Amino acid sequence: MLVYVFETKEWERRYLTEVVKDIELKFSEDRLNKDTVHKYKDAEAVIVFVDSRVDREVIDQLPKLRLIITRSTGYDHIDVKYAMERDIVVCNVPDYASITVAEYTIALMLALSRRLKETVQRTSKGTFSREGLSGFDLSGKTLGVIGTGRIGKYVIKLAHAFDMKILAYDLVEDKSLVKNYHVEYVELERLLKDSDIITIHVPYTPQTHHLINVGNINLLKPTAMLINTARGPVVETKALVKALKEGKLLGGVALDVFEGEEALIEDAYLDRSFSSDMLQNSLLVSYLAKQERVIITPHNAYNTRDALFRMLGTVVENLRAFLEGKPKNVVHDN
Repeated sequence: MLVYVFETKEWERRYLTEVVKDIELKFSEDRLNKDTVHKYKDAEAVIVFVDSRVDREVIDQLPKLRLIITRSTGYDHIDVKYAMERDIVVCNVPDYASITVAEYTIALMLALSRRLKETVQRTSKGTFSREGLSGFDLSGKTLGVIGTGRIGKYVIKLAHAFDMKILAYDLVEDKSLVKNYHVEYVELERLLKDSDIITIHVPYTPQTHHLINVGNINLLKPTAMLINTARGPVVETKALVKALKEGKLLGGVALDVFEGEEALIEDAYLDRSFSSDMLQNSLLVSYLAKQERVIITPHNAYNTRDALFRMLGTVVENLRAFLEGKPKNVVHDN
C-alpha cells in the first residue's frame, strides 16, 4: 500500500521511518487539499493533520484511496460521510492528548484566576505594583464541565483535587463521575446559570455549533469565567465580544481554539483563502486577544512531546490494523 503522510515535520519523519520499515511511506510538508491533491493521485492511504481538508472534491481526485488516518482526535476536516459512501475507512487518534488538554485547561483556569497575564505584562515593563492584581481561589467554586468524555473526565478529576463543586452537561451521564467525584449532571441552562467557571470539552458537530451563543451567554453570572479547549465554533465569538463589552465574564475568557483560527495561525494561513465570516471572526479574536481578561493561545493544548509520540504510536497501530483487515479507531458520520 502506498501511503502519503502530510504536514510532516522532521522528527515525525524520523520516527515513522524508524518504526515503519515494511510499508511504503512518502512524506510531504503539504497540506492535502484541493490545491495540492493533483500531486498525489496514486495514494492508497493518506495520513493527515488538522490543516488538511479532505472533502468531496479531494476524495474524488484520489481514485485508489482506501484509508484516511488523521493524526488528531477531531475529524471535522474530513468529509467522513462521503468517504463512507466511497468505502474509504477513516480513523482517528481518540485518546493521545486527553491528559495533556485537561492539564492545559487547568493551567488556563489558574492563569485567569490569578490574573497571570496582567501580572507578567506589568512586571515585564518594570512595574512591580500588586495594585489591581487580586485573584480568587478555585477551591469552593462551582465548575461547569460541558462534555464528560475523555478530556472532560480528566478535568473533573483534577478539579476535584482543587475541592471544586462540579456540575456537568452531557447527553450520556457517567455514573462513575457521580460516584467518585460527586458530579451533578444538569441541563445546559442550569449549568450556565450556576457555574463560576465553565469549560468546554465537546466535539464539533452540527448539534454543538454555537452551543454558547448570543442567546444563552446572558445566563452566565457576571463574574463567570469561560474556557474553550475543544473546537472554536462551539462558542460564538460575537457572544464573547458582546458579553465583555457589557461588563460580563469578569472571571475572564481563555480560548485555545476559536472561530477564524485558520486565518490567524501561521501554519494555516499561508496558502489558503478564507470566507468573509472566517475573516470577520479572526478580526474579533484579534480584538479579544488585546483585552486584559482574555487569554488566547494558538490551538496549543495538545502540544507536548509525550502526547505527540502517543499520537504517532496510535497512527502506526491504525495503519497496521487496517492492513491486517481489522481496522481500529474507525470514525463514522454523525
